[in-house]
Amino acid sequence: MVKYLLQSILGYRRYIRCFAWFKVKTLRTDSREQDFMYFLSMLPNEGTVLDIGANLGFLSAHISCQLPHGNVIAFEPMPDNLNALHYVVKQFQLNNVRVEAFALGNEDGQVEMVLPVEGKAKQQGLSHVVHKEITQHNEGIKFKVPIKKLDSLSYLFDKGVTITALKIDVENFEQYVLEGAKNLFNTHHPLLYIELWDNENQKNCFQIMKTMGYSVKVHVNNALVDFNKSMHADKINFFFIYTE
Repeated sequence: MVKYLLQSILGYRRYIRCFAWFKVKTLRTDSREQDFMYFLSMLPNEGTVLDIGANLGFLSAHISCQLPHGNVIAFEPMPDNLNALHYVVKQFQLNNVRVEAFALGNEDGQVEMVLPVEGKAKQQGLSHVVHKEITQHNEGIKFKVPIKKLDSLSYLFDKGVTITALKIDVENFEQYVLEGAKNLFNTHHPLLYIELWDNENQKNCFQIMKTMGYSVKVHVNNALVDFNKSMHADKINFFFIYTE
Protein backbone atom coordinates (compact mmCIF):
# COMPACT_ATOMS: atom_id res chain seq x y z
CA MET A 1 0.00 0.00 0.00
CA VAL A 2 2.85 2.40 0.82
CA LYS A 3 4.44 1.71 -2.56
CA TYR A 4 1.11 2.25 -4.33
CA LEU A 5 0.56 5.57 -2.51
CA LEU A 6 4.03 6.80 -3.39
CA GLN A 7 3.56 5.79 -7.02
CA SER A 8 0.21 7.59 -7.09
CA ILE A 9 1.50 10.78 -5.46
CA LEU A 10 4.78 11.08 -7.33
CA GLY A 11 3.78 9.44 -10.58
CA TYR A 12 5.31 6.09 -11.48
CA ARG A 13 8.29 7.33 -13.47
CA ARG A 14 9.24 9.91 -10.84
CA TYR A 15 8.85 7.28 -8.14
CA ILE A 16 11.26 4.82 -9.79
CA ARG A 17 13.73 7.61 -10.57
CA CYS A 18 13.74 8.58 -6.88
CA PHE A 19 14.08 4.95 -5.87
CA ALA A 20 16.99 4.46 -8.30
CA TRP A 21 18.78 7.55 -6.96
CA PHE A 22 18.29 6.34 -3.38
CA LYS A 23 19.65 2.88 -4.20
CA VAL A 24 22.75 4.30 -5.90
CA LYS A 25 23.46 6.37 -2.80
CA THR A 26 22.84 3.67 -0.20
CA LEU A 27 23.81 0.39 -1.88
CA ARG A 28 27.24 0.07 -0.26
CA THR A 29 25.70 0.25 3.22
CA ASP A 30 23.00 -2.34 2.46
CA SER A 31 23.90 -5.61 4.21
CA ARG A 32 21.83 -7.51 1.64
CA GLU A 33 24.26 -6.50 -1.10
CA GLN A 34 27.42 -8.10 0.31
CA ASP A 35 27.53 -10.67 -2.50
CA PHE A 36 27.32 -7.97 -5.15
CA MET A 37 30.02 -5.92 -3.43
CA TYR A 38 32.30 -8.95 -3.49
CA PHE A 39 31.55 -9.31 -7.20
CA LEU A 40 32.61 -5.68 -7.67
CA SER A 41 35.88 -6.34 -5.87
CA MET A 42 36.69 -9.11 -8.37
CA LEU A 43 36.38 -6.89 -11.46
CA PRO A 44 39.57 -5.79 -13.22
CA ASN A 45 39.98 -2.07 -13.96
CA GLU A 46 39.78 -2.64 -17.71
CA GLY A 47 37.52 -4.58 -20.05
CA THR A 48 33.75 -4.68 -20.49
CA VAL A 49 31.11 -5.87 -18.02
CA LEU A 50 27.60 -6.78 -19.14
CA ASP A 51 24.72 -5.90 -16.80
CA ILE A 52 21.86 -8.07 -18.04
CA GLY A 53 18.56 -7.13 -16.49
CA ALA A 54 19.89 -3.70 -15.51
CA ASN A 55 16.47 -2.64 -14.22
CA LEU A 56 16.77 0.96 -12.91
CA GLY A 57 20.53 1.10 -13.26
CA PHE A 58 21.72 1.31 -9.66
CA LEU A 59 23.93 -1.77 -10.01
CA SER A 60 25.19 -0.48 -13.37
CA ALA A 61 26.21 2.73 -11.60
CA HIS A 62 28.37 0.88 -9.10
CA ILE A 63 29.91 -1.31 -11.79
CA SER A 64 30.67 1.84 -13.79
CA CYS A 65 32.48 3.46 -10.87
CA GLN A 66 34.47 0.28 -10.30
CA LEU A 67 35.82 0.39 -13.88
CA PRO A 68 37.82 3.62 -14.32
CA HIS A 69 39.38 2.23 -17.51
CA GLY A 70 36.57 -0.12 -18.57
CA ASN A 71 33.03 -0.11 -19.92
CA VAL A 72 29.57 -1.30 -18.94
CA ILE A 73 26.82 -2.42 -21.30
CA ALA A 74 23.44 -2.30 -19.54
CA PHE A 75 20.63 -4.37 -21.10
CA GLU A 76 17.08 -3.39 -20.11
CA PRO A 77 13.96 -3.76 -22.31
CA MET A 78 11.14 -2.37 -20.10
CA PRO A 79 10.17 1.22 -21.12
CA ASP A 80 9.78 2.76 -17.65
CA ASN A 81 12.88 1.02 -16.33
CA LEU A 82 14.78 2.36 -19.33
CA ASN A 83 13.67 5.87 -18.50
CA ALA A 84 15.07 5.53 -14.98
CA LEU A 85 18.24 3.86 -16.27
CA HIS A 86 18.94 6.75 -18.64
CA TYR A 87 18.26 9.15 -15.75
CA VAL A 88 20.84 7.39 -13.57
CA VAL A 89 23.42 7.42 -16.37
CA LYS A 90 22.93 11.16 -16.87
CA GLN A 91 22.54 12.12 -13.20
CA PHE A 92 25.72 10.34 -12.11
CA GLN A 93 27.66 11.11 -15.32
CA LEU A 94 28.33 7.46 -16.13
CA ASN A 95 30.18 8.12 -19.34
CA ASN A 96 31.39 4.52 -19.68
CA VAL A 97 27.87 3.02 -19.68
CA ARG A 98 26.16 1.99 -22.91
CA VAL A 99 22.43 1.19 -22.71
CA GLU A 100 20.82 -1.46 -24.92
CA ALA A 101 17.00 -1.42 -25.05
CA PHE A 102 16.19 -5.08 -25.69
CA ALA A 103 15.79 -8.36 -23.86
CA LEU A 104 18.27 -11.21 -24.10
CA GLY A 105 17.54 -14.88 -24.66
CA ASN A 106 18.25 -17.80 -27.01
CA GLU A 107 16.66 -16.30 -30.12
CA ASP A 108 16.38 -13.09 -32.12
CA GLY A 109 12.92 -11.62 -32.59
CA GLN A 110 10.18 -10.27 -30.33
CA VAL A 111 8.93 -11.37 -26.95
CA GLU A 112 6.20 -10.38 -24.52
CA MET A 113 7.16 -9.06 -21.09
CA VAL A 114 5.08 -8.23 -18.04
CA LEU A 115 5.35 -5.49 -15.42
CA PRO A 116 3.68 -7.23 -12.44
CA VAL A 117 1.04 -5.34 -10.48
CA GLU A 118 0.31 -6.52 -6.94
CA GLY A 119 -2.13 -4.74 -4.66
CA LYS A 120 -2.32 -1.91 -7.24
CA ALA A 121 1.44 -1.32 -6.92
CA LYS A 122 3.71 -1.82 -9.91
CA GLN A 123 6.60 -4.16 -9.10
CA GLN A 124 9.33 -3.13 -11.52
CA GLY A 125 11.89 -5.42 -9.89
CA LEU A 126 9.82 -8.47 -10.84
CA SER A 127 9.44 -7.63 -14.55
CA HIS A 128 10.09 -10.66 -16.71
CA VAL A 129 9.57 -12.42 -20.03
CA VAL A 130 6.19 -14.10 -20.34
CA HIS A 131 6.98 -17.80 -20.65
CA LYS A 132 5.18 -21.05 -19.93
CA GLU A 133 7.87 -22.09 -17.44
CA ILE A 134 7.60 -18.86 -15.42
CA THR A 135 4.44 -19.23 -13.36
CA GLN A 136 4.68 -16.42 -10.79
CA HIS A 137 4.02 -12.66 -10.98
CA ASN A 138 2.31 -12.89 -14.36
CA GLU A 139 -0.55 -10.45 -13.69
CA GLY A 140 0.18 -6.92 -14.83
CA ILE A 141 0.96 -4.67 -17.77
CA LYS A 142 2.22 -6.45 -20.90
CA PHE A 143 4.73 -5.13 -23.43
CA LYS A 144 6.18 -6.40 -26.70
CA VAL A 145 9.94 -5.87 -26.83
CA PRO A 146 12.79 -6.99 -29.10
CA ILE A 147 14.90 -9.93 -27.95
CA LYS A 148 18.37 -10.94 -29.11
CA LYS A 149 21.08 -13.48 -28.37
CA LEU A 150 24.34 -12.23 -26.93
CA ASP A 151 26.05 -14.35 -29.57
CA SER A 152 24.27 -12.28 -32.24
CA LEU A 153 25.89 -9.03 -31.06
CA SER A 154 28.94 -8.88 -33.30
CA TYR A 155 30.50 -5.95 -31.44
CA LEU A 156 31.08 -8.19 -28.43
CA PHE A 157 33.54 -10.17 -30.54
CA ASP A 158 35.37 -7.23 -32.16
CA LYS A 159 39.15 -7.16 -31.99
CA GLY A 160 40.29 -5.55 -28.76
CA VAL A 161 37.04 -6.23 -26.90
CA THR A 162 37.37 -8.26 -23.71
CA ILE A 163 34.24 -9.27 -21.80
CA THR A 164 35.46 -9.72 -18.24
CA ALA A 165 32.20 -10.34 -16.37
CA LEU A 166 28.42 -10.65 -16.60
CA LYS A 167 25.82 -9.85 -13.98
CA ILE A 168 22.48 -11.51 -14.81
CA ASP A 169 19.15 -11.04 -13.04
CA VAL A 170 16.22 -11.75 -15.36
CA GLU A 171 13.66 -13.42 -13.10
CA ASN A 172 13.87 -17.10 -14.05
CA PHE A 173 14.77 -16.52 -17.71
CA GLU A 174 18.49 -16.95 -17.05
CA GLN A 175 18.87 -20.35 -18.72
CA TYR A 176 17.77 -18.88 -22.06
CA VAL A 177 20.22 -16.00 -21.78
CA LEU A 178 23.00 -18.52 -21.18
CA GLU A 179 21.90 -20.70 -24.10
CA GLY A 180 22.19 -17.67 -26.35
CA ALA A 181 25.66 -16.81 -25.08
CA LYS A 182 27.66 -20.02 -25.40
CA ASN A 183 30.01 -18.59 -28.01
CA LEU A 184 30.60 -15.55 -25.81
CA PHE A 185 31.52 -17.73 -22.82
CA ASN A 186 33.75 -19.96 -24.92
CA THR A 187 35.50 -16.91 -26.39
CA HIS A 188 35.94 -14.61 -23.39
CA HIS A 189 35.59 -16.95 -20.34
CA PRO A 190 34.12 -14.13 -18.24
CA LEU A 191 33.22 -14.21 -14.57
CA LEU A 192 29.48 -14.71 -14.07
CA TYR A 193 27.44 -13.34 -11.15
CA ILE A 194 23.83 -14.47 -11.31
CA GLU A 195 20.72 -14.61 -9.14
CA LEU A 196 19.04 -18.02 -9.23
CA TRP A 197 16.19 -19.39 -7.17
CA ASP A 198 16.05 -23.07 -6.20
CA ASN A 199 14.08 -24.40 -9.15
CA GLU A 200 14.44 -26.05 -12.56
CA ASN A 201 15.92 -22.89 -14.05
CA GLN A 202 18.75 -23.05 -11.51
CA LYS A 203 19.49 -26.69 -12.31
CA ASN A 204 19.57 -25.95 -16.02
CA CYS A 205 21.89 -22.98 -15.54
CA PHE A 206 24.26 -25.10 -13.46
CA GLN A 207 24.34 -27.75 -16.17
CA ILE A 208 24.92 -25.26 -19.00
CA MET A 209 27.83 -23.58 -17.25
CA LYS A 210 29.45 -26.81 -16.08
CA THR A 211 29.51 -28.12 -19.65
CA MET A 212 31.43 -24.98 -20.60
CA GLY A 213 34.11 -25.55 -17.97
CA TYR A 214 32.76 -23.40 -15.15
CA SER A 215 32.57 -24.20 -11.45
CA VAL A 216 29.79 -22.95 -9.15
CA LYS A 217 30.80 -20.83 -6.16
CA VAL A 218 29.06 -18.90 -3.38
CA HIS A 219 30.24 -16.05 -1.21
CA VAL A 220 30.87 -17.06 2.41
CA ASN A 221 32.87 -15.07 4.99
CA ASN A 222 34.43 -12.78 2.39
CA ALA A 223 35.63 -15.63 0.18
CA LEU A 224 34.29 -17.85 -2.59
CA VAL A 225 33.71 -21.52 -1.80
CA ASP A 226 32.37 -24.42 -3.84
CA PHE A 227 28.59 -24.56 -3.76
CA ASN A 228 27.22 -27.37 -1.61
CA LYS A 229 23.44 -27.49 -1.58
CA SER A 230 23.23 -29.10 1.85
CA MET A 231 25.33 -26.29 3.32
CA HIS A 232 24.21 -23.34 1.17
CA ALA A 233 20.50 -23.98 0.66
CA ASP A 234 19.68 -20.35 1.44
CA LYS A 235 21.93 -18.93 -1.26
CA ILE A 236 20.43 -17.27 -4.34
CA ASN A 237 23.51 -15.40 -5.65
CA PHE A 238 26.04 -17.55 -7.48
CA PHE A 239 29.48 -16.99 -8.97
CA PHE A 240 30.61 -19.06 -11.95
CA ILE A 241 34.37 -19.23 -12.45
CA TYR A 242 36.04 -20.65 -15.56
CA THR A 243 38.32 -23.49 -14.45
CA GLU A 244 39.45 -25.27 -17.64
